[in-house]
Amino acid sequence: MLEFHNSMEIFKLLPKTNCKECNAPTCLAFSVLVFKGDKQLSDCPYIGKEMIERFNGKIKKQKSVEQDFAEAVTLLKSKIAAIDLSLLAKTLGGRFSSDKLTIKILGKDFSVDSKGNFSSDIHIHQWVVMPVLNYILKDTGLPASGKWVPLRELPGGKKWYRLFSQRCEKPLKKIADTYTDLFEDMIDIFNGKQVENHYKSDISLVLHPLPKVPILICYWKPEDELDSDLNLFFDSTAEANLNIESLYTLGAGLVLMFEKIALKHGLQ
Repeated sequence: MLEFHNSMEIFKLLPKTNCKECNAPTCLAFSVLVFKGDKQLSDCPYIGKEMIERFNGKIKKQKSVEQDFAEAVTLLKSKIAAIDLSLLAKTLGGRFSSDKLTIKILGKDFSVDSKGNFSSDIHIHQWVVMPVLNYILKDTGLPASGKWVPLRELPGGKKWYRLFSQRCEKPLKKIADTYTDLFEDMIDIFNGKQVENHYKSDISLVLHPLPKVPILICYWKPEDELDSDLNLFFDSTAEANLNIESLYTLGAGLVLMFEKIALKHGLQ
């Protein structure tokens, strides 16, 4: 089957006149719509018949983020179904009863049954689903070392730390700057523990989004001419118990959750 690998390969076939006769604002926009499967090459009146016959109808429709997520979760659930959760409970820092493995996520009980289905007394955020399933499949039972490191110092962190800084640390710092007192309260709500100030930070708090994957939040308040700062640290063993992508997802998920709480607080 003939397939395009990206929308630019389609764009190269177009006249680039931006005539809008295809009802797209530009030829580039049209190429993106064709690549996504929302339009056909034949919708462009200036593509030759030979080219249309060669490619039209043979472009593989791209999956949405939601479809990719659903397929990934289904695959992970099938792997969960193939293992004995009762044997993993102790290793994962949880308990097993009535065909359910129960672990603490931010101090709250979350349960997973032998088919990978979730249940909890509180709302289950989508961002936690894949990290929890990966934690069950990945966790080695290695205890925390007590050594805190930034994401970039983890084995797989070099490719992720810049995105992690932009999507996790900077938005969380903004919340802490705007609602410092609320920020500390939110940590308490989710069973956070204040620890000895690391790296001379004004606030040093530890959260446990997963039993054996703690996160240290260090916040420096603005002082004189110095701006505030916030950094997230993981235990040096983190990647032995969870893959790097799920570690990023945990950080991004925490930000989304805190943003919703802060927004609600700000509107009151």
